[in-house]
Amino acid sequence: MTYAVIRTGGKQYRVTPDAVLTVERLEAEPGSTITFHDVLLVAGEAGLTVGAPNVPGASVTATVVEQSRGDKIIIFKKRRRQNSRRKNGHRQHQTVLKIAAITAA
Repeated sequence: MTYAVIRTGGKQYRVTPDAVLTVERLEAEPGSTITFHDVLLVAGEAGLTVGAPNVPGASVTATVVEQSRGDKIIIFKKRRRQNSRRKNGHRQHQTVLKIAAITAA
């Protein structure tokens, strides 16, 4: 089983080939290809390679499926006995990726 751990958007994701992944928004058009060079770990038939902090020469290639938005999160703040309340909503921008290949040097 080949997998890798990549870092994007301040988060770490465990990816495998042909996996569909939702990450924070990346500036790319649907159908375009993105290459991640910030690979923290690669595991394959040859064994496990852990970077310090990155694995040299490793990369993960992904295709952008779509640009979307997440579910709405409601922010409600209330100060008791003050007749003060505030309701706000937020939808995070997301990019849906399909992992094409994991390359280890």
